[in-house]
Amino acid sequence: MFKDRKDAGRKLAIALQKYKDTDTLVLAIPRGGVELGCEVAQALHCDFSLLICRKLPYPNNPESGFGAIAEDGSLYINTLAASFVPQSEIDRIIQEQAGEIQRRIAKLRDGQPLPQIKGRTVILIDDGIAMGSTMHAAVTLCRKQEAAKIVIAVPVAGREAIEEFSRLVDEIVVLESPRDFHAVAQVYENWYDVSDAEVLELIKKMKYE
Repeated sequence: MFKDRKDAGRKLAIALQKYKDTDTLVLAIPRGGVELGCEVAQALHCDFSLLICRKLPYPNNPESGFGAIAEDGSLYINTLAASFVPQSEIDRIIQEQAGEIQRRIAKLRDGQPLPQIKGRTVILIDDGIAMGSTMHAAVTLCRKQEAAKIVIAVPVAGREAIEEFSRLVDEIVVLESPRDFHAVAQVYENWYDVSDAEVLELIKKMKYE
């Protein structure tokens, strides 16, 4: 169990010590991954930024999704899950989420582009992997931008997801993989949805520490 995202981030940083003081880029997936990413980047003395991805939600059930899109337009679509959604609706949802990504880039990253990924080790951080759609999209973006090494680091993930991502990236670091895993929140004592304001505060605080 983790007390909160800060605690999980500190524990992830310990597991990633071999990347300390290297030319590694830590990319956190907002909003949940930001506090963890800040902790890791500070502990490892690495460059840090946000990689914006969005889940593609079902029209009538926004909590669930059939895929994800990254900020460069990289798509991951679960073909079985998407088979229940008309193509016209899929196209509309993609456009809608692409617009939300641009809003978040403007607000959370001040409109700045991602740091250079090509030729670098990139650590992708989130507060956990449930379905894995957003992480899939993030991995695709990093591969397209020719990262030298892609590492996924999360506090918790299901065993199937670990197996799947192990085949897609160079390294995956997962601190907990409960046998009865049904939601990322189950390993956090203090779990809540993170707001844009909190993300901005975390980034501001990091700049001055």
